[in-house]
Amino acid sequence: MSDMNDEDCCVVDKELIRSPGYRRALWIVVGLNVAYGLVEIVGGFLANSQALKADALDFLGDGSITFLGLLAIGWSIAWRARSALMQGLFLGLLGAWVLGSTLIRLFNDSPVEAGLMGVFAFVALIVNVAAVIPLLPYRDGDANMRAVWLFSRNDAIGNVAVLIAAGLVALSGSSFPDLIVALLIAGLFLHSAWNIVDRARKDLRAANAAEQAP
Repeated sequence: MSDMNDEDCCVVDKELIRSPGYRRALWIVVGLNVAYGLVEIVGGFLANSQALKADALDFLGDGSITFLGLLAIGWSIAWRARSALMQGLFLGLLGAWVLGSTLIRLFNDSPVEAGLMGVFAFVALIVNVAAVIPLLPYRDGDANMRAVWLFSRNDAIGNVAVLIAAGLVALSGSSFPDLIVALLIAGLFLHSAWNIVDRARKDLRAANAAEQAP
């Protein structure tokens, strides 16, 4: 996405934000992510996979924050920016938790069921593609729309990484590929959190400037 200055942040198509297509896309994201997040967290424990658990948290976080995005559709730019700020901070907390728990696992190595890991990751990729496609027309909107898009994009990237890790675990017999991917997912969480928070702050500054203008 091209860089935007503070004034550009508030230039958003309000009709696009309130369109039935955008609402429908968000409901699809909420339903798919919450449902499969619950499935995948079970799969993470069954396969003893830290990467699957991290990906499941991404699913559940995506569904929860997208629901908040649905609630924010009718709000002002300033309140939508505050909502996005909460989304970014929440994603940052998820990233910090995944990072910490994975570092602990580095010192407590245990075998990973590569077959189960691969199956759950493959199904997750299919679910994510189904969730991302409806969001494509809305990925360059305001901070709130951008946050929803980044959550869903992260899921898809994470699924591909987990699939690769499952193959490497099967080939090497080591759990380290699983832990490395979990660390990469944590890094993706933290990077996207910074992106969302930065955009939300710009939207807030632009909204405040517009309110103070004569």
